[in-house]
Amino acid sequence: MGHKYPLLRPDEIILALSKKGFVYKSQKGSHVKYSNGRRITVIPAHDTVARGTLKSILIQAGIELDDFLKLL
Repeated sequence: MGHKYPLLRPDEIILALSKKGFVYKSQKGSHVKYSNGRRITVIPAHDTVARGTLKSILIQAGIELDDFLKLL
């Protein structure tokens, strides 16, 4: 059974988002905020980011899954 959303480390997600213009804004505990000037997304700094959490991050960032996977 394949999964639509991959399990990724936070640094992999951050690298892909930075290619879309997202930059570090702040951190509170293990949650890091990134913004592109119009949108803000929160990324948990854990070992791996759950698939549902990745889906939420992409919704916050306004990025389609296919476009995100090309950035990896």
